[in-house]
Amino acid sequence: MTLSTEFVFLTNEIEGFKLCRETRAQYMTTALLCLAGHIDVFYQGKMIRIAKDDIFIRVPHATELGPYEISKDFKFMQISIPVDLFDELMFDHMRVEPNWWQKLEYLKANPIFHLSKVSIDFCITYFHLLTLQLQDHQSDYRRQIMMLIARATTMEMLNYLDKMVTFSDAEQRKSVNSSDYIFRTFTQMLREHPHQREVQWYAQELSITPKYLSEICKERSGKSASEWIAEVTITELKHYLRNTTLPIHEVAKIMEFPNASFFCQYTKKHTGLTPNHFRKEKEQ
Repeated sequence: MTLSTEFVFLTNEIEGFKLCRETRAQYMTTALLCLAGHIDVFYQGKMIRIAKDDIFIRVPHATELGPYEISKDFKFMQISIPVDLFDELMFDHMRVEPNWWQKLEYLKANPIFHLSKVSIDFCITYFHLLTLQLQDHQSDYRRQIMMLIARATTMEMLNYLDKMVTFSDAEQRKSVNSSDYIFRTFTQMLREHPHQREVQWYAQELSITPKYLSEICKERSGKSASEWIAEVTITELKHYLRNTTLPIHEVAKIMEFPNASFFCQYTKKHTGLTPNHFRKEKEQ
């Protein structure tokens, strides 16, 4: 069975795994749970084995999956979501999750976890819930419900990670070099001040120049400081436009834009649509 929409991809078939790997890998965040047998796959420069009761998590911007071999008894289930949806989920976590960046970095380096029976049962339950929802074409709230299930799944994984990895104050400050520490601090500040949209403000708080901050962000993530700020802002405004019926001027006020006109200009610049057109497009 392979089911797909613009915001989720589910499969428990090898053909579905191949399709996602070959055509969607760069756009997807993937969780693959091995139920029987094993799969050997080339990832981040080496062959890794995902065995029974293991879950493999590929986060955005990590290496794509390479050649693979499977055992004859290999069984699995896979949930993949687009990067923009993952970013939207993580934006919510940024407000309450103190170590979200460290956890993402940890997942990049340690993508495989051996799950307990309870955690496996949770994963299977979420997979079946998503399957049922994808098959319900009459639901007017399908996307919202899918988002809630995806959010619950993400939080379950973060909760499981909490039990396995503890980030002490020293570890949170530990960095390969000063630029790594500056970047981590910048992303934490974004979580704490999501409505602060000036690179100059962050640079001043970090006691560095805006140019140097952007260079560090580009080096560490491939995105400049302004692109990071815009990404957080756009993720939030998309949330309000997709999931609420608040008037545009109210959304602008909540997000601390000077006025609705400036908010509309900002939305048009970064999404190609005005807020009203964005809402109408998502309703179709």
